Amino acid sequence: MSTIENTENTTNEHIEVIGENTEELHNQSEVKTESTLFAEPIFHIGDFTVTNSLFTSWIVVIILIIISISIRLKLSKIPKGIQNFFEYIIEGAESLCDQVTNDRRITNKAFPIVFTIFLIVLLNNWIGIFPFGGFGLIEMTAHGKMFIPIIRSGTADINGTLPLAIMSVIGANIFGIISIGLWKSINKYVNLKALGEIFTKIRKEPTVLMTAPIMFAVGFLELIGEFAKVASLSFRLFGNVFAGEVLLASMGALLAYVLPTPFLLLEIFVGVIQAFIFAILTLVYYTIASQDHDEEHEKEHGKEKEAVSAH
Repeated sequence: MSTIENTENTTNEHIEVIGENTEELHNQSEVKTESTLFAEPIFHIGDFTVTNSLFTSWIVVIILIIISISIRLKLSKIPKGIQNFFEYIIEGAESLCDQVTNDRRITNKAFPIVFTIFLIVLLNNWIGIFPFGGFGLIEMTAHGKMFIPIIRSGTADINGTLPLAIMSVIGANIFGIISIGLWKSINKYVNLKALGEIFTKIRKEPTVLMTAPIMFAVGFLELIGEFAKVASLSFRLFGNVFAGEVLLASMGALLAYVLPTPFLLLEIFVGVIQAFIFAILTLVYYTIASQDHDEEHEKEHGKEKEAVSAH
């Protein structure tokens, strides 16, 4: 009897081992897909790692270069085809920018940069949500086989949105230096002029002892605000685009082809809105940087004096 019992126990243990091995083989054969916050590497150029989001950004740049060259080679006095389409778009975009800047000169200077940023963000948003993500690589990891898409939106990676935001904010400050001068631009952040007014206006306006330090401190708040602009631009764009990709992946996992369709149309619209917001905010930063607040303050002060003298 004991021999039979031992044989049965051995058989049961063998069956359990076979079951465990079957599950392991099934897990190894199953390909997993996960939405990660970080961009996945797809190949290397020497020691340089190329991620799928960076690769997508390169594709976007190549597309824009091809479109620009094709339009440039076919320029004519009577526009037609793609030239006519882009001229229509650019005229409407310039009119929209005029409503923000209230100055055609500022629009003409800032528009090329702002419109280029809009196109880069828009194409990145769209390429990431289209079905190109079905092409990818399969890598063996400790958790089994993982599917890595070759195409991933450059704006769904914080490393893609952060440089765009930094470029927008630094570009706005450079634009301000060109427009109103280096000294006035520096005084927006380190208001030495306000401290100097303590010695020049203390006899006529004793209240300057209170207002000047406050104005000097406001300059540091402006400087902190520049870093806040970078964080706001980059994280807003990254969060919205990444959330859209996760939403589409989740809907596709539930019911492919049918269920994700309305969400895909929604994300196409969201991609346009996010590109528009990023471009308009960049234009607002350029507009603010190009304005001399001291001159505006002096004009308002002069109007107040004229009104008082008139009465």
